[in-house]
Amino acid sequence: MTSILTYTFKNLSATSKWALRSSVRHLSCSSQLQAAPAAQTKSKKTLAKPNLRNIVVVDGVRIPFLLSGTSYKDLMPHDLARAALSGLLHRTNVPKDVVDYIIFGTVIQEVKTSNVAREAALGAGFSDKTPAHTVTMACISSNQAMTTAVGLIASGQCDVVVAGGVELMSDVPIRHSRQMRKMMLDLNKAKTLGQRLSLLSKFRLNFLSPELPAVAEFSTSETMGHSADRLAAAFAVSRLEQDEYALRSHNLAKKAQEEGLLSDVVPFKVPGKDTVSKDNGIRPSSLEQMAKLKPAFIKPHGTVTAANSSFLTDGASAMLIMAEDKALAMGYKPKAYLRDFIYVSQDPKDQLLLGPTYATPKVLEKAGLTMSDIDAFEFHEAFSGQILANFKAMDSDWFAQNYMGRKTKVGSPPLEKFNMWGGSLSLGHPFGATGCRLVMAAANRLRKDGGQYALVAACAAGGGHAFNLSTHEAKGGGSP
Repeated sequence: MTSILTYTFKNLSATSKWALRSSVRHLSCSSQLQAAPAAQTKSKKTLAKPNLRNIVVVDGVRIPFLLSGTSYKDLMPHDLARAALSGLLHRTNVPKDVVDYIIFGTVIQEVKTSNVAREAALGAGFSDKTPAHTVTMACISSNQAMTTAVGLIASGQCDVVVAGGVELMSDVPIRHSRQMRKMMLDLNKAKTLGQRLSLLSKFRLNFLSPELPAVAEFSTSETMGHSADRLAAAFAVSRLEQDEYALRSHNLAKKAQEEGLLSDVVPFKVPGKDTVSKDNGIRPSSLEQMAKLKPAFIKPHGTVTAANSSFLTDGASAMLIMAEDKALAMGYKPKAYLRDFIYVSQDPKDQLLLGPTYATPKVLEKAGLTMSDIDAFEFHEAFSGQILANFKAMDSDWFAQNYMGRKTKVGSPPLEKFNMWGGSLSLGHPFGATGCRLVMAAANRLRKDGGQYALVAACAAGGGHAFNLSTHEAKGGGSP
């Protein structure tokens, strides 16, 4: 059935269509997708809250994000998470016994290590007395890990928390069919030969058909790729616009990699293999080559292809989060403050990927900021069409009024401040680990460019998250 959004947009009057189109920024002009120097921003007001502890990111790391099926394919998720934790310990020199709590996010769980945070922590040499737990919230799982850390510190329960995330798409659980699982369990309970033979007589060959995992929503049975294709169609995002945006992501990521700006990446000596030191999914191409690819999901007329979608990725990230007073007492110069955040949720059928549109104005209002105050935007790039559809929704008064209950649009992020070191389309997207990468990219960009405020946002299976970061506002005139 045609989606609500598609139906609504197609049935606007000619005048309304013109007004809507004129209110959204057209992105098919290649010149708009080129990198531009980030604007320097003078120190503004503080976002500190009265009677609440200041919470800071001391530092964060990630092992290289790799295409699934490459160098990490023979490992397990806790191996990647352990490597990220070890890299963080090496980068920060934080004593293990100072860490009060460890939280990791993941999406597709390895059944042998369901609490991957705990297994990774033990493997990295943390005390067995250090609590650890694992969270899952689709593509914002490590965002949830970070904000859970913020809550633990803000409430005074902890002073030092490590948050992170991991995903290993090279080896995902493949189950027997339900009939086969039931038979195997019943056979295990059978006490006599007769009971076993009776159960075996019910066996059918189709019981052997495996249940393969799919990147699909349980409630709708629709893959994210199909949702992205429908969303792009609803917002009239062309194939050319999507390819141009994807090319921009790869070009910016390549430039950042060559200039050493991806400083959160730490090398990982893969057991039995060489040391991996950089992301391997950054592959700038050309619009001509990208145009040759066939639609990946809705065939033959879809616009989402392998070139303008994020790829299946293996990787892990970890971040050291502290109360500001604890960090300063230990001699750390934090990267940034973690400020206001918001979670949102929408209809998973028609608005699966519009989380940033709904979350951004809310988190700005919580902080008393506007889009023009933000110096660095870092949004998760699930698909080019998803990013560009969010841009158009954010820049539409009509959408704000009819879908969000708002009087006016929030406005779309200026490209010269947006994902300037590449994004998930090029760097990769290990589901559970991307949130920490986004926050560290935002923090590192603020420090490099002298900015004060950053905004991180991501979609997540009908939900979304947005996070404000800040710098240049520490106690006593100091600053992260």
